[in-house]
Amino acid sequence: MRETFTLASDYIPLCDLLKYCAITESGGEAKHFIAEGNVLVDGEVELRKRRKVRNGQIVSGDGFEIHVVAG
Repeated sequence: MRETFTLASDYIPLCDLLKYCAITESGGEAKHFIAEGNVLVDGEVELRKRRKVRNGQIVSGDGFEIHVVAG
């Protein structure tokens, strides 16, 4: 799945992005998913659940890729 997410502000927390893009069903599930090392931000494993994802970054994992763009 490839998707583009348009920011409504300067950034979105990583766990919220996964929830809004339906990678996980809830914020709690997103936090566990991130903690298990299943998420990459710009090609590097990210373990910070509330990491600020900004314009131009790519969030990916097994079966998904989200391009984040400014609103």
